[in-house]
Amino acid sequence: MKHRNIFNLAGLCVLALLGTTGADAQTKLRIRGSDTLGAKLVPQWAEGFTKAGGGVSFDIAAEGSSTAFSNLASGSAEIGMSSRKAKEDEITFCKTKGVFLKEFEVAWDMMAVIVNKNNPVTNLTKKEVAGIFTGAIKDWSEVGGTPGPISIYTRNTSSGTYKDWMTLAMKGKDYATTSQKMAGNEQIASEVASNRAGVGYVGHAYIHGKDIKAISTDGIKPDGANLKTFPYSRPTFLYTNGEPTGKVKEFIDFCMSPQGTKITEIVGFFPAK
Repeated sequence: MKHRNIFNLAGLCVLALLGTTGADAQTKLRIRGSDTLGAKLVPQWAEGFTKAGGGVSFDIAAEGSSTAFSNLASGSAEIGMSSRKAKEDEITFCKTKGVFLKEFEVAWDMMAVIVNKNNPVTNLTKKEVAGIFTGAIKDWSEVGGTPGPISIYTRNTSSGTYKDWMTLAMKGKDYATTSQKMAGNEQIASEVASNRAGVGYVGHAYIHGKDIKAISTDGIKPDGANLKTFPYSRPTFLYTNGEPTGKVKEFIDFCMSPQGTKITEIVGFFPAK
């Protein structure tokens, strides 16, 4: 599911300037990248910044972490959102376009395994999680569930979460060929909610959806008290072209301020520091 949010401050005239970052950045901030950040958290930060008198409108498109860097490189975004660190090839590509990435760790997330609420499974070991998503474990009866084939839902390949899950949960192995790729956290949650045999992974902000439940991994629950010990915790980032100035800097400062941190926690993420 691709998310696009536009916030306009009442009475503000938005200049229709394309491909610029200077004057345009003072009236509109274009933010591109991660669905994990862009579907809920960044729009809430944007709303809070606007209410605080930020004097800027927002154009937010959440289409996957990889799009953060392509948009920064092309000059079509002032801020990139990513649920993973920029890759070396992305850093190099941006440099070839005269863009030198500046990284801000803005929040922490926990990727949790979710199952249908009627699934009796409440805990999986890390080995079992890896086995399910790589396809080595194919039936719920192999992990103490009701017999039947497992339906796997994952993020799509443009997602930073897709890559992070491979690294953190699957030791770099490929996903099962039967896995079904979804565009966002909400779509994964929706599919699992409607399929008793379904399993997927979502960010912490999405674990309380209707008809799903987040399960423990190695006996550790995905909640804030276990942030440092939960095996699938990770930082999330905002990126800019060099040291930010003007409204870009003001917005990032707001995200990391006490007011922004409060929003971070309300949405379901965890403060970076």
